[in-house]
Amino acid sequence: MNGEVIILEKKYSERNLQLITGKKDISSHTMDIPEEMLLLSEAIEDPRRLPYLLETFYTAQIKNEKAFHFALLRVQVDSDIRMHEDIQRYQQRRYVAETLEKLLYGELMLSVGDNTSLEED
Repeated sequence: MNGEVIILEKKYSERNLQLITGKKDISSHTMDIPEEMLLLSEAIEDPRRLPYLLETFYTAQIKNEKAFHFALLRVQVDSDIRMHEDIQRYQQRRYVAETLEKLLYGELMLSVGDNTSLEED
């Protein structure tokens, strides 16, 4: 299940793309995945790349803001659920998603003690 998908001559984790897009079957949608989603996949695959991608994310023209925000939320939720599998890996993935959410949206939707709803966007 953890195969690779090649998009524009780059390899991406199939599982990461499924998580980010929210689609279990991405095989017929690979050419429709926006660039910012592919960048997010790269960042959560190797969180050490995040410092070099921050400006790219900040200046990117995100095609669907709501879909990208939900992608960040899915990474955070998935990281929390899988934390027991590899704590360092999933803490880093969560950190990537939280950092990007703060950078792009100013705050965290899933922060502890926050009653902000998804409808307030």
